[in-house]
Amino acid sequence: MCGRCRCSIRPDDVPRACNIGNRPVRFVHTDRFRAAYNVSPGSNIPVVRRDTEADGQGAVVQCMKWGLIPSFTKKTEKPDYYRMFNARSESIGEKASFRRLLSGNRCLVAVEGFYEWKKDGSKKQPYYIHLKDDRPLVFAALYDSWKNSEGEVQYTFTILTTSSSSALGWLHDRMPVILGNKESTDEWLDGSSSSKFDSLLKPYEEPDLVWYPVTPAMGKPSFDGPDCIKEVKIEETKPISMFFAKKVTKKEDPSEHQLPAAHKEVTETEKPKGPKEEPETYVGPSTLNLKREYGDFSSDIKPPVNEDADNQYKSPAKKGNFKSPGDKQKTLFSYFGKG
Repeated sequence: MCGRCRCSIRPDDVPRACNIGNRPVRFVHTDRFRAAYNVSPGSNIPVVRRDTEADGQGAVVQCMKWGLIPSFTKKTEKPDYYRMFNARSESIGEKASFRRLLSGNRCLVAVEGFYEWKKDGSKKQPYYIHLKDDRPLVFAALYDSWKNSEGEVQYTFTILTTSSSSALGWLHDRMPVILGNKESTDEWLDGSSSSKFDSLLKPYEEPDLVWYPVTPAMGKPSFDGPDCIKEVKIEETKPISMFFAKKVTKKEDPSEHQLPAAHKEVTETEKPKGPKEEPETYVGPSTLNLKREYGDFSSDIKPPVNEDADNQYKSPAKKGNFKSPGDKQKTLFSYFGKG
């Protein structure tokens, strides 16, 4: 696709730019041309066509409006120059608007460069595309004439496009048909109606086609001047999802900190145990029962602590009267008798 270009070439320099400097040339309506850095459809641009009045040997540099208006368009219809400012080269032999022009209405368009936009979400970044040595680019085009309701005859043209080159495919899937040498410009301008132009209507794959980003302000047709082709720096923008992405922490490799088995065993053996590292006693059901039994037993043998303990608790040993050591006490034999 080609919807904007830079065209500041003087009309008298156009024949040399299109490799027809050795032919007789006529200039028609070139006073309508206004040099601009930001040319859009509807503008007058000098194009080169064959001179039918000079037996096909000469050429004409004529200002035409960019954006084809077919000759069969109604006189009362308002011309729409954006409708057909490009024509797909693959289908020009099929569509009536272009097929009838192939035989005798081929022309050349010389510009310094053209613009293309790279889509990045809702944003579009324009790029200026040109030849490395600043030579003019020559596009293959078709032209037609149309008479409006006032009887005025307008000449208009459309630029042919093809699939993008391998180097430019990242920017757009289409590009204008660039005729890069004298042989190709002569063939397109002078070839017979029976000629096959498939070899010409191909992507331009030469490495001298370069590009760089320019200001988005040139997206407005009213923006013009050298600032249109001034290179700008592009700041890479991260998608909004990056701001909500989880941080990925680096996992430690256990093998980096793993000690040999022998060294590990020695280390664990030699390392003294602190108070917190002493083995804890396992308290299971059996242990709990033992504690409960001991508690019951101790409660039987331990006197409760109380201020009136002497009054409330009396040992069985205090019951009865104690006899003095002098009293004769009965022995075991006294109960069972002597044998």
